[in-house]
Amino acid sequence: LRQCNIWNQENVPLSVAVNLSPWNLQSSALPDQIRGLLSSSGVPPSQLELELTESAIMANPRQAAEILRVMKQMGLRLAVDDFGTGYSSLAHLNSLPIDAIKIDKSFVIRMATETQDAVIVRSMIHLAHNLGLKVVAEGVENRQTMDMLRKMGCDMAQGYHISHPRPAEELPGRLRDSLASGF
Repeated sequence: LRQCNIWNQENVPLSVAVNLSPWNLQSSALPDQIRGLLSSSGVPPSQLELELTESAIMANPRQAAEILRVMKQMGLRLAVDDFGTGYSSLAHLNSLPIDAIKIDKSFVIRMATETQDAVIVRSMIHLAHNLGLKVVAEGVENRQTMDMLRKMGCDMAQGYHISHPRPAEELPGRLRDSLASGF
């Protein structure tokens, strides 16, 4: 959140995504902790996305759903990370106040060479869109995979094909360069 505030001061309002552990999601104090962090950082809730794994949610689905509802009411964005590798049921997915799923890289990496993985990815995209959710594909490592995801209607992608991890201070300049070149 400190870095997000720095970007805001540089007039580059970027969002950040933070992974939560299963233990975080079991604490009823989590929403108050996040509220305090947002308040002290000066970052609006809309610039923070929390990522949770399916297994973290399924450890205690009822409590997780309640905590997620409170955080959603705060204006945070919520995503299920590593989607497809956990044990969630579609009934739970439909009842959670989430904004996006992030398809696990184990499916995305092989989709250009494994027909079944491509079918699974396409089905996940279709399912998520039918539930009104955005879709992020993790592990995009080449143009062929990126092109396939575009054709399937995937909303966003992340992986080494797009960029390797970079220091936070490089991001605003790289973003401006990308936008100027028509990225």
